[in-house]
Amino acid sequence: MRKRPRAGVIALAAVALFATAFTPTRPAAAHPATQRAIEAAVAAGVPGITVEARDADGVWKSAAGVADRTTGAPRNRNDKFRIGGITNTFVATALLQLEAEGRLGLDDSVDRYLPGLVSGNGNDGSAITVRQLLNHTSGLFDFLADPQYAETYLTGDGFLQHRYDTLTPTQRVRVALAHEPPFRPGARHWYSNTNDVLAAMVLEKVTGRPYEEEVRRRILDPLELKATSHPGTGTRLPQPSGRGYSRLFPAQPDRIDDVTEMNGSQNWGNGDLVSSTGDLNRFYEALMRGKLLPPRQLAEMKTTVDNPDWPGASYGLGIERLTLGCGTVLWYHDGGAMGWISLAAFTEDARHQLAFNYNANWGAETILPVVNAEYCPSAR
Repeated sequence: MRKRPRAGVIALAAVALFATAFTPTRPAAAHPATQRAIEAAVAAGVPGITVEARDADGVWKSAAGVADRTTGAPRNRNDKFRIGGITNTFVATALLQLEAEGRLGLDDSVDRYLPGLVSGNGNDGSAITVRQLLNHTSGLFDFLADPQYAETYLTGDGFLQHRYDTLTPTQRVRVALAHEPPFRPGARHWYSNTNDVLAAMVLEKVTGRPYEEEVRRRILDPLELKATSHPGTGTRLPQPSGRGYSRLFPAQPDRIDDVTEMNGSQNWGNGDLVSSTGDLNRFYEALMRGKLLPPRQLAEMKTTVDNPDWPGASYGLGIERLTLGCGTVLWYHDGGAMGWISLAAFTEDARHQLAFNYNANWGAETILPVVNAEYCPSAR
């Protein structure tokens, strides 16, 4: 899945006002096709789903399934959850703000800010730009694809034994640098979590402050995104929230483990943010309507490269463009984390938005039907 955003320190007062001006919540009957789609996803095995849509008629919030498989408690429409790769849009937005302030260039090399870090095994930070980190054309190996890393932190007994370990960004980047790059910088788009960690490290280097502090002061506080937070090295989710579930053991497909608690540092910069459907919609509305970025930087964000892994999709700087089968054109970002899948999709003018979360990291085949139900008239 994916991540990121940014915001300029311009018009912050207007942003704060903008973030609160919305129509009251509507009943589930307001979006019957989308309601049926999330109920179908639950029937197919996803424990629970929370969803919010915004359009000309107002705000619709709903939920289906359970938040806790043990107690049977239902999913809450206001649940907080790990948003995974959607974190990337927040980081990208902060970096684009820095470009607008003249403090960073998208075509500057990674070596300019992190000298000597990206090196060895054919990796060369002097040949990779900040832009290539953000649009995932750097060619850097994805540390999550390293077999030993996956065995230790992502699957089976390894996850259960190491879920509370604290990891540093440099530790995770070095896992990637032990591999040769799959392709030369700029040759193609390929999503690598290594890019996202390095982008957050660049943000810290340029500002001299923790990336979490920059995201908060540039985006979260001005937009009053009170349900959104960084966990640091914390292991628990703020309330209200459900439990997150994973099938950790491929040889035991019927086994489901509760993976809610884990050290937030293991997703630092590439997936650590916790948020809600309401906050995600408010964030992307402000972003796409130019409340966070000047026109030139927003245009940079929406300049895309083809995504060869998904026909009809192309990736910008922290957001992705997708043409649905019915012809509707959307921008979106998805995010996967241990125990969670999230997606935020929106029209370019942000007049129609959808954000939802599964409290399990399976069921990906049911995601597009939910999006189609919301955005394709033939599905309604």
